[in-house]
Amino acid sequence: MSNNDIMKKLRVAMKFTDDDIIKVLALVNFRITKAEIGAIFRADDHPNFKPCGDQILRNFLNGLIIYKRGPREPKPKAENKGE
Repeated sequence: MSNNDIMKKLRVAMKFTDDDIIKVLALVNFRITKAEIGAIFRADDHPNFKPCGDQILRNFLNGLIIYKRGPREPKPKAENKGE
């Protein structure tokens, strides 16, 4: 299964539009155009097909975590035990 297939399945499962995918990627400061997203979702034999790289998929998954759970809360600083 390719990264493109994973992106297609996630798009259908989450009922995302191109704009939703752009917003999710923006949560992790990753910019992508609608044309690039369209190229990822094209058929393999289409002349404008673009393979989905690991970086796009990784950033989409990280953005999806923030989208669903919210941003990570900062850990409280450890107090000095010796004082």
